[in-house]
Amino acid sequence: MEQRNQSFDFKFNWTTYLLVLLFIGLYLQVIIGLVGDWWVDSNYSHGFLVPLVSAYLVWKKKDKLKSLERKRSYLGFLILLLGLGVYIVGTAGAEYFSARFSLVITLFGLVFYLNGKEWAKELLFPIAFLTFMVPIPNVIYYAIAFPMQLLSSKLTQSVLHFIGLPSIRQGNIILLPNYSLEVVEACSGLRSLVSLLALGAFFAYITFPKEPNTGKSNLKRGILFLSVFPIAIAANIFRILITAIGAYVISPKLAEDFLHKISGLIVFLISVFSLLIVSQVIKFFSRRKIKTT
Repeated sequence: MEQRNQSFDFKFNWTTYLLVLLFIGLYLQVIIGLVGDWWVDSNYSHGFLVPLVSAYLVWKKKDKLKSLERKRSYLGFLILLLGLGVYIVGTAGAEYFSARFSLVITLFGLVFYLNGKEWAKELLFPIAFLTFMVPIPNVIYYAIAFPMQLLSSKLTQSVLHFIGLPSIRQGNIILLPNYSLEVVEACSGLRSLVSLLALGAFFAYITFPKEPNTGKSNLKRGILFLSVFPIAIAANIFRILITAIGAYVISPKLAEDFLHKISGLIVFLISVFSLLIVSQVIKFFSRRKIKTT
């Protein structure tokens, strides 16, 4: 009996290794393409950090995973087939997003199939987090970017009007007495939103640990994650605003050089600080609710 168990374990290990090698071989070109995009496209330079963060989250669960039963799941095998199907369709149609996104589906299906439902539940977020490393299709990106350009320029011009700084808006261009400020695609706020969504998801996940037998932690995580959208928009408007004020009050050259270079850092710091504030507000109201019940 003991000999049969050893044989099963040996067979299981080699099956696992084989499937992992096949997975790497199948997606090697996809991974190389992703790394290339992260390198040349500043919108997705955060992609280098996403797999590291995902690996860190898995590592933190290592003790919990050791205690879970491992058994193969046919449902996981179906998800694995779904991922492979999306990969085939995406590759055949030269649709990079589908082929790349299939990597996440296939990886989850592989883990689910080899280790079972309990492992899949524990590793759902770390694997799903890998979605943030996949660039969204250009068609969708630019379809969102232009409305955000108009929104950012319109709200910024409203603030300038409120504080008494003379300005006129023409589309995504804000005309000042001594400067013409164009809110281009890079200044739409979408660039910062893409990376902040990844940061917000990670921050929400680690800030509010899972509460047994309740969905409250997921609600708190969801609120904190969704707060990224208004935070990113507000931080980007602040970025455009200080550029406009700097150009009008001090010098257009200051706006084009110094303020333009550090504006990305300003947006990031404001956004992180805002996320911290929102998380503390959520915790405050949670504690208050517990005390009143």
